[in-house]
Amino acid sequence: MTSSAVVVRPVETAADRKTFIRMPGPIYAGDSNYIAPLEFELMDRLNAAKNPALKTSPHQLWIAWKGERPVGRISALVNRGHLERHQDEAGHFGFLEAEDDPEIFDALIRTASDWLREHGMKKIMGPYSFSVNEECGLLVNGFDTPPYVMMPHGRPYYAGQLERLGFAKAMDMHALEYYPVRQFIPEKRMRFIEKALNKPNIKIRNMKDGDLLGDVKIIIDIFNDAWSDNWGFIPFTEDHAIHMANELKPIIAKHNIVICTYDDEPAAFGLVLPNINRAIRDFNGKLLPFNWAKLLWRLKVKGVDQARMPLMGVRKKFHKKPVGPAFAYKIIDMVNTANMDQGVTHSELSWILDNNESMLNMLTDLGGRIYKTYRIYAREL
Repeated sequence: MTSSAVVVRPVETAADRKTFIRMPGPIYAGDSNYIAPLEFELMDRLNAAKNPALKTSPHQLWIAWKGERPVGRISALVNRGHLERHQDEAGHFGFLEAEDDPEIFDALIRTASDWLREHGMKKIMGPYSFSVNEECGLLVNGFDTPPYVMMPHGRPYYAGQLERLGFAKAMDMHALEYYPVRQFIPEKRMRFIEKALNKPNIKIRNMKDGDLLGDVKIIIDIFNDAWSDNWGFIPFTEDHAIHMANELKPIIAKHNIVICTYDDEPAAFGLVLPNINRAIRDFNGKLLPFNWAKLLWRLKVKGVDQARMPLMGVRKKFHKKPVGPAFAYKIIDMVNTANMDQGVTHSELSWILDNNESMLNMLTDLGGRIYKTYRIYAREL
């Protein structure tokens, strides 16, 4: 497809895929907060044989060119899991990056929209790269700090370009920064937590030695119940559990998984990740030939002083019982103490839906501050 000097071509070869991955580099030249993702990791995410989100979902990648120069990129995807759950005839776009040129954005959005329309979609939403359970949302506030692991960055003009093309806010998601301190839960509330949890039928533990996959399956089982009423929710599958366990294995520490049981039934969980972005900032996306050794040393020896909590959940049947919020507070208290013991000085709690007022109130009450906002946009096709 062409638009004056802009030509949009599908990604078809290994060389195209490498260009797609590296294309954003010049856009962020001079942006000290941009961190190039590890190329091998992104290559795997774009591979339907390795990414469960792509196995049953038609998708396509494109690159926008001006002459021999790549100037933009986009993806489109028909997410079967989303459609089965929400019945909204919405297709998704993602991986949107482009120079500040209306012609480029027009061509990219038109290409993705035409493809989604051909696949029977009536609405376009995004960015999802590729799903709500991966990187998603367009950064609309908080460009002055680097993104944490599995969170996107962006350019301030992206939102204006989408809104010019008729896109409107579908949902905002917030990231909160938190500077860990000990005994941050008020004493009166801590007494309530201990009273609610001090029962013989309640057990709280960290990750089991040698059984990461088993714990990930527990986490996903709780997540699929706890988050099922959330906006945009898509359940994780068995394939996702295996994929997640494989991704977590090199980086997860025992203290960064907490699982709570009630009458021997898994009831709540928390998951924290070291902020890998902190360790790869100077890699420019490359792990070879020597950056793998640097990464190993920074993670296992030096340690990373930042951590992100991407997932926490309490089964719905406990939400309106005292034990429900007690689980949540206890999980945060445990991972906070353990990470401070490991030298963590900065944390991110992300993302939290804009309409999840109870969680936002709890986290801000504990000292968190909203410092980044990501937006899902939508428009009719």
